[in-house]
Order: sequence, then C-alpha cells, then structure tokens
Amino acid sequence: MSRAKTAKASYRCTECGWQTSKWVGRCGECQTWGTVAEAGTATPARVVTAGPVSAPARPIGQVDVRSATMRATGLDELDRVLGGGMVPGAVLLLAGEPGIGKSTLLLEVAALASTPDGRDAAERSPVLYVTGEESAEQVRLRADRVGAITDDLYLAAETELSAVLGHIDAVEPSLVVVDSIQTIGTSEVDGAPGGVTQIREVAANLIRVAKERCVTVVLVGHVTKEGAIAGPRLLEHLVDVVLYFEGDRHSRLRMIRAVKNRYGPTDELGCFDLSEVGIVGLPDPSGLFLTRREEPVPGTCVTVTLEGRRPLVAEVQALVAKSHLPAPRRASSGLDTSRVAMVLAVLAQRCKISMHEKDVYVSTVGGVRLSETSVDLALALAVAGSTVEQSLSGSLIAVGEVGLAGEVRVVPGVQRRLGEAARLGFKHAVVPRGSLELGDGSPLKRADPQLMSYEGMKVMEVDSLTQALQVAFTAP
Repeated sequence: MSRAKTAKASYRCTECGWQTSKWVGRCGECQTWGTVAEAGTATPARVVTAGPVSAPARPIGQVDVRSATMRATGLDELDRVLGGGMVPGAVLLLAGEPGIGKSTLLLEVAALASTPDGRDAAERSPVLYVTGEESAEQVRLRADRVGAITDDLYLAAETELSAVLGHIDAVEPSLVVVDSIQTIGTSEVDGAPGGVTQIREVAANLIRVAKERCVTVVLVGHVTKEGAIAGPRLLEHLVDVVLYFEGDRHSRLRMIRAVKNRYGPTDELGCFDLSEVGIVGLPDPSGLFLTRREEPVPGTCVTVTLEGRRPLVAEVQALVAKSHLPAPRRASSGLDTSRVAMVLAVLAQRCKISMHEKDVYVSTVGGVRLSETSVDLALALAVAGSTVEQSLSGSLIAVGEVGLAGEVRVVPGVQRRLGEAARLGFKHAVVPRGSLELGDGSPLKRADPQLMSYEGMKVMEVDSLTQALQVAFTAP
C-alpha cells in the first residue's frame, strides 16, 4: 500500500488571500462573494530589474501643487462634504440605493462644471457623462427637466471600456462621470460586467487615465441589500473619495456623507432637496428633522447631533406597547440597533423601567440617521416617556452619552449644540455635568449648582440617567 497521499486542491481568495481546501462561493475571511478560485502551483517570485522612470524624483518642496487645487462644484453642500471641491486627477465613488437620485445629482454637477460661470468664455471646460444604464435620449429628457443643458456637456451611452476611453481621447474632458461602473465591461478579461474581475479591471484603467491626464473621474456604484458597495472591497481602497447618498425614497430630503476622503474631512454631512425640477442644497436643514405639534406627545424627545462642524436638531420618537408575542419585538429606524438595545438594558437595570413584556419601536423624524452616542440620553427619555405615558416639555432638548453603569457622559461640542437649539427657540436643556466648563477648566458662574443659563436657555446638568429622568419630566 502506497504511503503517498493525494494532494488536495487549494483555493485562495483573490481579495484577501484566505485559503481553503475546497471551493466555496463566499470568502470566509472578507465575506466577499465570487472571489475564491483555485490556486495554481506556487512559483518563486520573479526578480525585477531597475528600469526607466517616468519622471525624476524631486524634493517635495519643489512639487508644483497648482494643478491639484480644488475646484468648486457649484453645489455648496457637496463642496462641504468634499472639503472645498473636486481635485483634478482624483477618482470619486458615489454609492446609493436605486432611485435615490445619484444620476440627478451628478447630472447637475456635470452641468455646473461645464459652465464657464464668470471665467473667460474662451476657456473651455468640457465634461463627459457616460451612461451605461440608460440611453442618451433618456438622460437628455432628465437634463431638460432639471435644466442641465450646456454646450460643453457631452453625453455618451457606452458599456465597453475601450469605447469609454475613446470618448475621453476625443472630448478631452476635465470631468468624467461614469454611471455606473457595474455596467461597464471589457473584453480583455473574462466575466460579465459587474463581476469582481471586470470591476477591478475597469476601475484600474479609469484610475490610470485620471492620474495620467489630471482628469477628475466620478464613478457611480451600486449597493447590496446590506447597504455595502457592490463589487470587490479593493474598489474602495483604489479610489480617493467614497461618498454615500442616503435618504428616504418617500421623502424629498437627501443626504450625502464621505466615508473616505484623501483631500478633506470624513465627518461632514451635505443635505439636499430633490424635486422634479432638480436638486438643490439645504444650508439649514435642522427644521426638517422635527415634528411641529401644538401639544407635547409622550415618547418624543429632541436632541442635537454634530455632523462634522454642523449641529443638527433632530427628534427621536419611541413607542412602547404591550406585546402579544413570546419574544417582544424591538424595531429601530434611523438609529443604531446595538445602541438602542444597550439603552433599553440600562433603563431596565439601573432605572427599574421594565419592558420585558412590551414591544419597543424607536425612530427618527425626516429620514435622518443618527449614529452619534450623544443621542443616547434623548433616546432613553423618549422610551421612558412612552413607557410611563408622560410627555416632555416641547421646549426641551437632551444631549449626552449613556454608560452601562447608568452614568451620563460628556460629549464634545455641547456649547455649539446649545447655540443651535437656542436659535430654533428651545428654552431648556439636559446635559452631562461639566459640559459647559471653559477651556481652562474653570466652571462658568451660576446661581444654582444644578441649574444655569446659557444662550438664554435654562441648562440642567446631570450625573446619571436616573437624575436625568427626574429633572427632564419635572421641567416646565
């Protein structure tokens, strides 16, 4: 009997390098679909000799940065998220759900970028819009509706990468919009358009063109049902900026966030109003996240969240109802599910507010998503109010992070948050103790150790969630 063993075939993920003895459809490490392939026989690394360089290395102080200066897009809210505008040679990836308004937004950006707008009329700034999902006639109809018809906006309906590159050679644009990268393919590699290999090859060629010609390229990306960008994770690493376009499809409000930005901040939020005649920025969107009512309703509380340097006043709503199910239902919309579960546990354990036989529903107003921990206190007050059927004052806001021990922790930017709330007419605030100390650590003067005035508001400082419940429900 031969002692030799048959070698098992080895399979490797082309994204992260994870190995397995048998083929699987999804990588067990990076959870990417369709990237596991049979690994060939290991070959020694090739020795690469030195070759000619494209340009000699220079001292970093002698590198001319004038060609990489940001150019404003004409949409102030988008410029806020990008950090001032688009950088020539940069590659941006814009992702969002179907029908959310990605094409409308980029058509508006393309029209503004192709308009001289005060520059010398002889200074041409052509823009190329490549559509792989619609015909040129369909895009033209949308452009007529939103007023995006300009002489230097060129439109091409293509799904082949070589044809797209040919259009770039012919038009010589300063901005290229590809809608979307999942519809563009190339015959040079195997697979259907939208596959991992195709997306990687198409993106690599477009990035190369952007860097070589100093052309800004905007790629539209599809998202999966989990909300992640479809395709290889490598795509997000290759591009310079990754933007997410969000919003409720039944509302006109749209929001754009940057989750990656090599040239600016990643904590800013841009708000837009999408209508039949186009998309416009909303410089003051706070009022959109509030419900106007004559009388307070149990289960509602207003908070102020910071998106970058912008304070946003938003309302948190909660409904606690008797459950007829063996396992009570917990549902949330616009809030982090894990934070909601934690706040409910703290209320039950530290404040003795029992909800083990009740369904709990929590939501935000206006489709805004609140991920900051400063929302914890408002969430707790809303849930407690709905449980005991007691409403909070309509002029009260609550800001603070709730800990597992039931303490209320300080969050950054409280003074900026209170200033925004005072501007909108709120009169009372519940904040963590120590939130209004000066930069040198000395406390502001106050007549009452528990109560002080700031920006015309009565501010109540608390140490624990139990104390916050007491002062919030007794505020006038």
